[in-house]
This record gives sequence, C-alpha cells and structure tokens, in this order.
Amino acid sequence: MISKSPITTIIPVDDMSRATTFYRDTLGLTDLGDSMAGNHALRTAAGSAVELMPAPGEHTSHTVLSFEVDDIVREIADLEGRGVRFEDYDTPDLKTEGHIASAGSEKAAWFKDSEGNFLCLHETHLG
Repeated sequence: MISKSPITTIIPVDDMSRATTFYRDTLGLTDLGDSMAGNHALRTAAGSAVELMPAPGEHTSHTVLSFEVDDIVREIADLEGRGVRFEDYDTPDLKTEGHIASAGSEKAAWFKDSEGNFLCLHETHLG
C-alpha cells in the first residue's frame, strides 16, 4: 500500500555543491551520493530520504521539507549554533515568538536552506 511506502522529498537547488554541504554538514544528513535520476541523495538518521535536484528555473516559496522533532527549542538552538537563521512572522494568520508558531498541540519554526527553499521543524504533542 502506498500509505506504508517510504517517501523521498525532492528539493530543487541552484548550486548542488552548496546545497549538499548545507544538508550534509549543517543539518547532519548522511550523504548517499548521486542517485540513478541524476539527483544527489541524502538520508536522515530516522531513514527519511532527501534528494537534491538541479532546479529547472525559478521555484516558488513554500515549505518543501519538514522535520518532526521532539524538542523544537533545543533543535532551534542547535541549528542557530550552526549558522541557521530562522524566520519570524507577525501577520494575522501567523505569529512567531522565539521563532516558534504555536497552534494547539503543534509548534513549528521555519528557516531557509542554502538555496532559498523553506524548511520546517515541527513538534507535536498528542494526548
């Protein structure tokens, strides 16, 4: 069933070397090298796959990848220590405090990768 299939997130990048360095060295993903499709493959410690694809041209601004984390505050501090800059918002639809937007049991924070793609950290507490 497709609902049980692992997924690969494919992210358009302008500079493959710069993007690989960001995902491998800054975010700590494991570099798997080039894929059969000519993309560059990486994997999280939890087994999620990410492929970096040469951008076909302009890409739009939206979240392309979200990381589920246990402690969003700790993850933000860790990534800021590695040079990641988080986005802050103050709009009628979205407000962040300490880079974190909260809605019920969910918290989220956004940052850009080396190519300008939006990435998200999200923490969900059920129950």
